[in-house]
Amino acid sequence: MEAVMSILKFLGILFLVLTVFNLLIVVHEWGHFLAARWRGLRIDRFQIWFGKPIWKKTYNGVQYGLGSVPFGGFVALPQMAPMEAIEGRNREEGEPESEEDAPETQEPLPPISPLDKIIVAFAGPLFSFLLAVFFALIIWAVGKPVPDAAMAREVGYVATDSPAAKGGILPGDTILEVDGKPVETIHGMVNSMDWYIISAEKSDLEFTIQRSGEELKKTVSIPSGKTPEEKAEDAKRKWWEVARDFVFKRPPLPDVGIFGRETPRVGDVKPNSPAEEAGIEKADLIVGVDGQEVRHLIQVSDAIEKKAEGAPVEISIKRGNAEKTVSVVPRRPEKDTRPEEFRRPAIGLVWDTFGKGELKRIDPVTQIGDSLAMIRNTLGAIFSPKTKVGATHLSSAVGIMRVYYRLFEHPDGWRLVLWFSVILNVNLAVLNMLPFPVLDGGHIVMAAIESIRRKPVNLKILEVVQTAAVICLLTLMGVLVLKDVGDLTAGGPSAVVEFLPKDSATPAVP
Repeated sequence: MEAVMSILKFLGILFLVLTVFNLLIVVHEWGHFLAARWRGLRIDRFQIWFGKPIWKKTYNGVQYGLGSVPFGGFVALPQMAPMEAIEGRNREEGEPESEEDAPETQEPLPPISPLDKIIVAFAGPLFSFLLAVFFALIIWAVGKPVPDAAMAREVGYVATDSPAAKGGILPGDTILEVDGKPVETIHGMVNSMDWYIISAEKSDLEFTIQRSGEELKKTVSIPSGKTPEEKAEDAKRKWWEVARDFVFKRPPLPDVGIFGRETPRVGDVKPNSPAEEAGIEKADLIVGVDGQEVRHLIQVSDAIEKKAEGAPVEISIKRGNAEKTVSVVPRRPEKDTRPEEFRRPAIGLVWDTFGKGELKRIDPVTQIGDSLAMIRNTLGAIFSPKTKVGATHLSSAVGIMRVYYRLFEHPDGWRLVLWFSVILNVNLAVLNMLPFPVLDGGHIVMAAIESIRRKPVNLKILEVVQTAAVICLLTLMGVLVLKDVGDLTAGGPSAVVEFLPKDSATPAVP
């Protein structure tokens, strides 16, 4: 029964993800459609997804369809630039192969002005942007759940032997600046420590921190390459492992080992586990371990790992307004299929990575401004030769839908989905305005050239350019899909970790 419920939950969330994702595409293409109607253009097809239609229906002279390649969508406007390459269009039976093959009785389509082309091309990004504003207004009204880590400037945890630890950063420090740039939060994409590190164009960064009311300067060095140990491990790898990682893994981004402060929140408690026996419940906040204040969930894991087997751990929990301390004795799970090096005593907690969190009402201007800053930062870093950010760090439709799926799993998932949709629609609007053939910005550039030249761009040249652009775009999408699939399968199949009742406990099994 539990397996059936899990399958139904998966299918339900998947349906919601596909619904939201396709809504964004439909609204964007609907902008083109309505603008074309307004300007009197002929509309041949309105299709969601590319490729040969798997479903189609003609209504009022327009063929509506669902394509076979689950990416994007289009409105076929024969008076605009040729779109056969990206539409994946196959000539229907009886349809002329070209204008030269058309019957003499067929009237040629009247030309349209460059202004008409610009208006129709611009309408898609405009509708995406307006949808982002609409979602931003809803988020302003209902609030956005913000996790602890997204608000923190205080360091919660510093990884052992990390660049930050070697640079003298300690838990409890507040990060004020990185190389003179003000830090609003440790994690995030806008004015954050993480982003300044990811997009850094040099290896040594000066951190300004506050410790016990005093401002200090610390230098943190970002590793410029692999360590000797990592190189030695690479030398032992088989050729197919190297090829697999090249295809499915993204190049690593710089990381200095700093985690923002958060209050660990229990997402679930494994049945028959030491945590369940001690009375820890789902949604409890872990505020202390062995008398020490907890600043990050890794601190709890470290405390358990350092204990001698069989020794109790004193865990302070907060439930509502009440606090209490319970004694928990870690033990090895009786069923454990993880690799041997990961099998160790545990207490059976599953973390809610959202942490304590807070519901914030963020005005639409801030939401849209932050979204624009994200895409500006991302494109700037990708096109800068000095950063380690590349096009392979972008996501395809697979990665985007994965994010949506994970957001829908959260109890406040619908709020998080609306917030992410603001970011995604702004990205969709901006990226489509880039002056690249096939994209809306490319159509606008072509129309502007036509206006200056006083005549359309040569059709054959335009077809070659469009086809080449489609090949480049689809190649990039293919690469990103492989990277996203690699993210989905990272770590291999899920391990089985279960605790059995003590009276039926057996040694851990592989």
